[in-house]
Amino acid sequence: MSDALGPLETDTERKRILNRLRRLEGQIRGLQSMIESGKDCEDVLTQIMAAKSALNQVGLHIIGHSMKRCLLDEEEKSRDELIDEAIAVFLKYSSCVK
Repeated sequence: MSDALGPLETDTERKRILNRLRRLEGQIRGLQSMIESGKDCEDVLTQIMAAKSALNQVGLHIIGHSMKRCLLDEEEKSRDELIDEAIAVFLKYSSCVK
């Protein structure tokens, strides 16, 4: 996994991720509107938590997809090496997801 998580190789996966990110972009714009219009802090924070969760889900989806691709396509490394690298990537990402 030297190139981190590898490419999103299929158009279907790429489109799925881009659609999720576009929805997230809409959520962020909605947050900007909420702040501009003076919405209640609790409502704004609820939407921030939803946006953060959505972004985390995108990251986890990418990790899951990439691990499957890397584990299937990598022939130079042992199974244990691939699993160790996959776990390291997951732990690195999950440490920032709270």
